[in-house]
Amino acid sequence: MEAEEIQSTVPFQLQFDKPIPSQVKIAEWNPEKDLLAMVTEDSKILLHRFNWQRLWTVSPGRCITSLCWRPDGKAIAVGLEDGTISLHDVENGKLLRSIRSHKVAVVCLNWEEDGQPDESCNFLTYEDRTLRFFPPAPRIPRMPGLCSGDTGLMDDTEEPFHEVSNTSHQPFNILCSGDKDGCICFSIFGIFPIGKIFISSCPYLRKLNFFNKLNLQINGSCCKVALSKNLCQLIVLSFGKLVENVAELEVKSHWNHAELSAVRETSEHQNVSLVGLHCLLLDTSIFHKRKNELHQVALQASNIEDLFEVVRASMSVMHKQWCDAMHIFHEKFGSLSSLIIDHGLNTSLQEEFLSLLCGARTSPALHQFLVNSLGELGLKHVAKAVDSASKELHLVVREHLQPAVEIIGFRIGELKGFSRWRARYQNVGLDEKLIENASERAGMLLVQVERFLRVLSIVCYQFENFFAWIRKCIKLLMAQPTDELANFNSELVVIFLKFLITHDPVRQLLESSDVDDAIKVDLDTMQRIEELVTFGGFSDTGYLRRSLAKEFEQLECSFKEALLKPFTTISKMIQCEEFLPLYPIPSSTVVSVHAPTSISFYQDAVPCKSEGHKPSYGLVDYLCFRIPDDSLDVSNIIIIVRGFVYGSGLRNMENYSLEAAVLSIPEGFHCVDLSLYKETQIILLLNEVMSTSESPGKSCMMMVQASELPFVSVSRSATSNMWKLNELQVMFTLYL
Repeated sequence: MEAEEIQSTVPFQLQFDKPIPSQVKIAEWNPEKDLLAMVTEDSKILLHRFNWQRLWTVSPGRCITSLCWRPDGKAIAVGLEDGTISLHDVENGKLLRSIRSHKVAVVCLNWEEDGQPDESCNFLTYEDRTLRFFPPAPRIPRMPGLCSGDTGLMDDTEEPFHEVSNTSHQPFNILCSGDKDGCICFSIFGIFPIGKIFISSCPYLRKLNFFNKLNLQINGSCCKVALSKNLCQLIVLSFGKLVENVAELEVKSHWNHAELSAVRETSEHQNVSLVGLHCLLLDTSIFHKRKNELHQVALQASNIEDLFEVVRASMSVMHKQWCDAMHIFHEKFGSLSSLIIDHGLNTSLQEEFLSLLCGARTSPALHQFLVNSLGELGLKHVAKAVDSASKELHLVVREHLQPAVEIIGFRIGELKGFSRWRARYQNVGLDEKLIENASERAGMLLVQVERFLRVLSIVCYQFENFFAWIRKCIKLLMAQPTDELANFNSELVVIFLKFLITHDPVRQLLESSDVDDAIKVDLDTMQRIEELVTFGGFSDTGYLRRSLAKEFEQLECSFKEALLKPFTTISKMIQCEEFLPLYPIPSSTVVSVHAPTSISFYQDAVPCKSEGHKPSYGLVDYLCFRIPDDSLDVSNIIIIVRGFVYGSGLRNMENYSLEAAVLSIPEGFHCVDLSLYKETQIILLLNEVMSTSESPGKSCMMMVQASELPFVSVSRSATSNMWKLNELQVMFTLYL
């Protein structure tokens, strides 16, 4: 009777069979709605309802290598071949954010939020106080004169996606991504990088006896990653080479020669190098223990990064607008230099205008330029261009640049306050001195913005005065009345001709220079700035010698330096706790192997060894993977393992067991992807095996109830000996 139950077949349920122009290679279910996101072989993202109604299609233009949903189902994270992770809105597929976290293809993604809040924590989460003191953050300015869709800058008619960066109302969540080089990155809310590890530099150490330890290290790529619901553990499926050796622990001084010889004889172990799929359990409890602190740091830092984009785009728009206006000015007035040369004169443009201002006779070249080349219409065109640029620059500064810099200063000040709470924030790497330096840079940038406004106003007034004088000169040369013309200041015209006609202070402030002292400041001003240091002024007294763009660059660098320490601090706290080899493959087929894998957490009875032990219920991990045809002498087989986390070093290994079940894929199909759907249901994406490449074949989606599978206990071993036990082959004999 028992043998008949063991050999019983688990039926597959065919859900639907619908044609798609290209075969599907990735499929992920929305965690909150009946929506299915699929990636086709031609790297298109298709969003369908469960009744197969297509909502939208997006093509990033690059090869898509991974996909996952945000926990609330409102955004999709897409991993690309070039290492970029892009976030898309579920409503329309619009690109919300693009982050370059990796250098190579992102092959796996997992987005998890803290589903088990710590009720015993008495730490009160701070509210985002920015909205109490400031209006809503400014948006990226739109380039004037362009229609929506003609530029990468945001259209003013569109509302920005606030939920990406305004995370104060979101549960704490982590986006985990792995690439083909074995690099795993962690991002809070999917936008704020908080840690990075390499599985090759994260060895697993286990003490075998009093004298020896087991050292396991993997050199390979990530296949799948999954954070636990409480963010305390990360399961990693890695494909690559396993190197293991037994090394001696630290030799104690009181050991005698006989003891040491006996230890070495019993611990002789040859280095082993094996290739296959391995499972690692990483300790990420720092995310749960310090989630409140990390939430606050990520909230402030991500909003600051968004405001940096506003500042960067604002200066780019201003630079283009002003340079276009100056190009029109120099193009019109530069023709005077050519006329001077054509008439054989030995004077400069400035000398010709100064001679005219002083009442001397107008030279033929200047007369021809003012009456014929420039004229009233040409002057009006140049004056309008400069005036329009001036108004645009003032508008961008008032509505975008200045508010952004003010909010940046406030938010860095909030981080500065956090850094002084050392008991809480020093553990996550928030350094008070580095934040203080960034705060000072933000203050300097705000001073630079104020100076830029003054310089811009002065320069624009100088241009207006110069154009008024030129207009009157043209009228006089053409014998027209000048009574209704605006008055001008002769002294300001002289200043303009000596300095502004060849020198552009506005453009100088908007461009970055390689040297810090690109702008000259008089000695009296520098002396007063140095005196202000004793009264709490900026310690860096040379900030006025830098341009606005250079000051912004230094603020960005100092802020990145301040955030680098939390990044490295968190990265060092992530350690490997458990290891489990899954299956080997011949080393000759390493490059060609591509086996789908999946990691899921279900609410289920915890696997237990003892029959008398009272069963408990909790989130049980399920590892699903397809065995390659050249491994373990089987073909078209899927293994499902559960209870890996419960058997780790964090719990009592004597009470919990590791269990596994085996499924066979129907003939004529091969499994290309595995994923979960709601409660204990595993979805298999199957493609029909075709003899020729002319027909794309059929794609099927099949569903299995994981809790109904016939699981049996298997041995847990952290060495390659597990592969020698042939337990999985025994299971194939029993079930297939």
